[in-house]
Amino acid sequence: MTLTPPLFLALTLGLMGVQATVDLRTAAAMAAGLCKTRPTDLVFIVDSSRSVRPSEFEQVKVFLAKVIEGLDVGPNATRVGVVNYASRVKNEVSLKTHRTKAALVKAVTKVEPLSTGTMTGLAIQFALNVAFSENEGARVKSPDISKVAIIVTDGRPQDNVKDVAQRARDAGIEIFAIGVGRVDMSTLKQMASEPLDDHVDYVESYSVIEKLTKKFQEAFCACSNSATDVVFLIDGSKSVRPENFELVKKWINQIVDKLDVSDSKAHVGLVQYSSLVRQEFPLGRHNNKKDLKEAVKKMAYMERGTMTGQALRYLTDKSFSIGHGARPGVSKVGIVFTDGRSQDYIGDAAKKAKEMGFKMYAVGVGNAVEDELKEIASEPTGEHYFYTADFKAMTQIAKKLQINICQEEDPCECDSLVKFQKKVEEALQALTKKVESMSKRIALLENKIV
Repeated sequence: MTLTPPLFLALTLGLMGVQATVDLRTAAAMAAGLCKTRPTDLVFIVDSSRSVRPSEFEQVKVFLAKVIEGLDVGPNATRVGVVNYASRVKNEVSLKTHRTKAALVKAVTKVEPLSTGTMTGLAIQFALNVAFSENEGARVKSPDISKVAIIVTDGRPQDNVKDVAQRARDAGIEIFAIGVGRVDMSTLKQMASEPLDDHVDYVESYSVIEKLTKKFQEAFCACSNSATDVVFLIDGSKSVRPENFELVKKWINQIVDKLDVSDSKAHVGLVQYSSLVRQEFPLGRHNNKKDLKEAVKKMAYMERGTMTGQALRYLTDKSFSIGHGARPGVSKVGIVFTDGRSQDYIGDAAKKAKEMGFKMYAVGVGNAVEDELKEIASEPTGEHYFYTADFKAMTQIAKKLQINICQEEDPCECDSLVKFQKKVEEALQALTKKVESMSKRIALLENKIV
């Protein structure tokens, strides 16, 4: 059978369309594998009172849709519900209603503002009694299933939120509170879970609420291979002073709160140094957060000098050795804290730590030398060293310090949507080249036939 040019073109483009579909599906699969969110029952509680203008409410819906895009949505993964409230409460989307991202996003776009008062307490009570009930699709309470509520509001509640929020938290619901514009910050703190620094956010207007998208994508991101060994190397020199040393211990525990501490996941070790180096506890000794945080609180202040180089050598030679509890084949993360210039040379030890594949974070306060921090920190340096002049500002560093607890060859990237779009663009570019090449072949064939 001889193919005419038009038929040949149709069949060719049809086959290429199949290939394009395969390419796009491959890109989607690759993107989906980058960020696997842990199983969660997630309910958005959204203020649509009269102070929220229609255009602003549209921006809230865009924010919701973008967070949803970064989730691993499915019956056995993340289920999403939406509660809309003003003076009354409306259950817009139940946890059982939509099992795909596309359906969820479509449902979110259809939500309309109620435009009356601001009964935030009533909305939280509704979420507790109804939205998180099994009848509405919530799963039976389990350590493997997270229960999360994200409240978005721009005003002062007209009812009490403190008691009902406490009941919700006692029921195992983790509450994030997002305030916009002239919101009452004290009520946000009454609603949110501890630590407040991680659960309370403020934006000056609805137009910039989208900037919180990445935070919430990261909050729900769980790596498939999240085993890691983390060692804190803490400066206990006399310049720190006792009252600040207590702040340092609180800062360590703030970071511990972010880790998935268990026998099979994150192990944490603690080393203090001054003129000498002292191991407070090795990796693997405390494999739950409660015991780990208690051990940190008991750390006694050493005082004396600042031998950071000696401490780094201890880290490379001992802390991450099997004899000190380190696990073979597991990611190694070192977090070095100092408040002053080292009294010995750090260059060789800092270089060795990075050559051995350790991911090194350097945190400096007060008189710490930024050049030394940069020398300790892994590349890219800007993401691995932090400095503040005031010990009381260390909380902000703990919020910024995001420890990647995945293997390099299997990273947990919660900007999966961006990665997916990049793959799609690459697939389309490849398809365009194929079409151009095929068009030239068809033109040559047509010339031969003519």
